[in-house]
Amino acid sequence: MEIQRFDIVIIGAGIHGAACARVATERGFSCLVLEQYSAAAQGTSSRSSKLIHGGLRYLETAQFNLVRECLKERARLLAEFPELVREVAFYIPIYDASKRRPWQIASGLSLYQILGGKGFQRVPREQWRALDGIRLDGLQAVFRYTDAGTDDAALTRAVLRKATGAGAVLQLQAEFLEAIREMDGYLLRYRAGGSTLECRARMLINASGPWVNQVLDRVLPVPARRELELVAGSHIVIPGTLQQGIYYLESPSDRRAVFAQPWQGNILMGTTERPYRGAPEAVAPTVEEIEYLLGIFNHYFRRGLAPGDVLSSFAGLRVLPAAPESPFTRTRETILQPDDPADPRLFTIYGGKLTSHHATAMKLLSRISPHFY
Repeated sequence: MEIQRFDIVIIGAGIHGAACARVATERGFSCLVLEQYSAAAQGTSSRSSKLIHGGLRYLETAQFNLVRECLKERARLLAEFPELVREVAFYIPIYDASKRRPWQIASGLSLYQILGGKGFQRVPREQWRALDGIRLDGLQAVFRYTDAGTDDAALTRAVLRKATGAGAVLQLQAEFLEAIREMDGYLLRYRAGGSTLECRARMLINASGPWVNQVLDRVLPVPARRELELVAGSHIVIPGTLQQGIYYLESPSDRRAVFAQPWQGNILMGTTERPYRGAPEAVAPTVEEIEYLLGIFNHYFRRGLAPGDVLSSFAGLRVLPAAPESPFTRTRETILQPDDPADPRLFTIYGGKLTSHHATAMKLLSRISPHFY
């Protein structure tokens, strides 16, 4: 039987794999997507903080281009997927003990607006009691601005439907076995439906998220790679409602940013950041992370919730370049790593943000396209 040939084979049907498949097929490339699970978005693309935003906190580390790009992508997603991506009011309360002063928050929001965000307001004191029971003692100021939220897994599936509608082939429950470099691409072997199958690809995209280097271990010759750090981010779902919007809270213990937001009739709290060295599929919230998030919620909302009140929890993994500094302050720029800079036939996506998935796919396809002509 003749081996199937594709212009591009993508490993991973998370948000970046789905976006690459969409952009590739819309440009006329034949495309196969291999996904290890029985459905798309079973890894980090269903375990994020559900936010479509520019990344206000990235201004503190001068990641201005990233913020500008994400705000542009937020506007695009609001227009293209209005049923899935919706604008939401965000509130930032500033207390006597807060690390950031009101003038600093106002300055950051002003810059956020210049880079493409919408306007912001300082909430009048007489409206504070309407803010979902947030603690008022020591409260100095509250700022309101606009970003957006989504169902990350549903958005991934929607992007993937656009890809398959344009002709991409999706193979679920496909175990990638190996890829062997040939003169004009790769020979791939994968297992699906109890059989070992082969195909050829002129270009291979490794969009497997926290599994990226495990995938590269099965490529011959072994390509260059980046040293990475997996960072677990945990969330909890707790009973209650937040009527006004999403709260951008400063952890009283380590000053990290944590969000409290409405989610499916309850409240979603997250996220944490801790180095993770286990199998990606085994990541889960720790007892300490659950207590940490509950402590932040109880500090600001005085609800007195205990671990037994947690309805559910989940954890996802960020892929960050290995570096000595804290994950919270590390760059969130996406890295596109070729196997051979002179004649690339494989690109590995390190990192990436839910908000900017389409921009990442466009950048990657602009690097891939010249090698087809």
